[in-house]
Amino acid sequence: MIIGLESWTLARPELFLAAVTALLLIYGVVRGESSANFVAVASSLALLATAVLIFAPYREGTAFASLFIVDRLTATMKALVLVGAAVTVLMSRAYFERVRAWRFEYPVLVSLATLGMMLMISANDLMALYVGLELQSLALYVVASFQRDSERSTEAGLKYFVLGSVASGMLLFGSSLIYGFCGGTAFVEISKALLDGRAAESGVIVGLVFVVAGLAFKVSAVPFHMWTPDVYEGAPTPVTALFAVAPKIAAMSLLVSVLMGPFKPLFAQWQQIIVVASVLSMALGAFAALRQQNIKRLMAYSSIGNVGYILLGLAAGSEKGIQGIVFYLAIYLVMTLGVFATILMMKRRDVMVENISDLSGLARSQPAMAFALLLFMFSLAGIPPLAGFWGKLYIFMAAIEAKLYVPAVLGVLASVVASYYYLRIVKVMYFDEPAEAIDRPVFGINRVVAFATAVIVAVFSLAPQPLTVVAAAAAKGLFP
Repeated sequence: MIIGLESWTLARPELFLAAVTALLLIYGVVRGESSANFVAVASSLALLATAVLIFAPYREGTAFASLFIVDRLTATMKALVLVGAAVTVLMSRAYFERVRAWRFEYPVLVSLATLGMMLMISANDLMALYVGLELQSLALYVVASFQRDSERSTEAGLKYFVLGSVASGMLLFGSSLIYGFCGGTAFVEISKALLDGRAAESGVIVGLVFVVAGLAFKVSAVPFHMWTPDVYEGAPTPVTALFAVAPKIAAMSLLVSVLMGPFKPLFAQWQQIIVVASVLSMALGAFAALRQQNIKRLMAYSSIGNVGYILLGLAAGSEKGIQGIVFYLAIYLVMTLGVFATILMMKRRDVMVENISDLSGLARSQPAMAFALLLFMFSLAGIPPLAGFWGKLYIFMAAIEAKLYVPAVLGVLASVVASYYYLRIVKVMYFDEPAEAIDRPVFGINRVVAFATAVIVAVFSLAPQPLTVVAAAAAKGLFP
């Protein structure tokens, strides 16, 4: 098979990131531990440059014998993943330096994981999907346990590895069933087999259930969420921030591409699975977080609930549903980065604190930090007119248009319940008796990220239209 120049051109961002990551790895090996700061900054710049390469110039098409696809949806999702990964790498330095675990391997591993996410998003074949998924997963297993001297970090990495391996096995088993019944692994071949009636529909549905289960693990949807609270709490905080944004966006994009692409003919069958997963995720995310005292664990259940809302947009199966997903993921990325930037600034006597009670009286000692966290919590709760409200509104409107009335109502009720634990953090900051004051944060990247994300949330709260236009253009990639 001869690969033409067009294929290499379409994969230009991935090739650039792979080449830069390899060079940074060599540089780190040659220079040793003293290279960590340079490698971190260079990898972050490379990730942002890769995001620019996606759109300058922008091209669409398939490459490498239709194993790889680029369209407006995949390009937008890649850009979100790259920005999230770049910011989390920059946020990591101060934390790892404090625990004496700052090494050049960390930004290299994050870059490799991001490369895997990009391959996942552009996968147009079940085998390409699996290769990208495993490249992402293997790097993230190591990153989760990167703080080797910490039992919590080691335990988080081990749990993620064991459960992730099971999910990968389920995905492979499902892919083999689909290949057997459809006669191919390419998304185009699968779609043709289903439309022509050449595939045994019941056999393909069984295979699809296993594939969806494997991908549901990656987005931490119920009932495949069991790893999320423990890994979020045990992993180093910058790694938790990474897990909360980039892999979730990539896996959700892949789930959308798989179900709305080759398996669109089976919409009536998989819609039922997604609706159940959505409702269960929204319910668990709302109720399980009510009694959480650790803010990282609370954010884990919050992420599960947010996945439930996003899945509701997918269950709608419409252009407005996909538009709502893109909008929601973009806002979720900004809000979550802001929350974790604030968590990384929570120190008392130069020791990290993670309990919600440690925020008591924060509004009196650190009013700017408290206001930023208030903005993020109100937005996550979906209180109008903040950006998070618009995200949920678009999802619920798409669900109602698709006549998913009961799931939409349950989603609104779950959002009301979830508001309690978001507002509890605000109550602790503003109304509880002051605890021992949190250290005044020094000027650094985390303060910059917290301020910038708060401004972005405020801007999109008042003027969501520009992001709505971007989301609409991305959704048209699946509805030409």
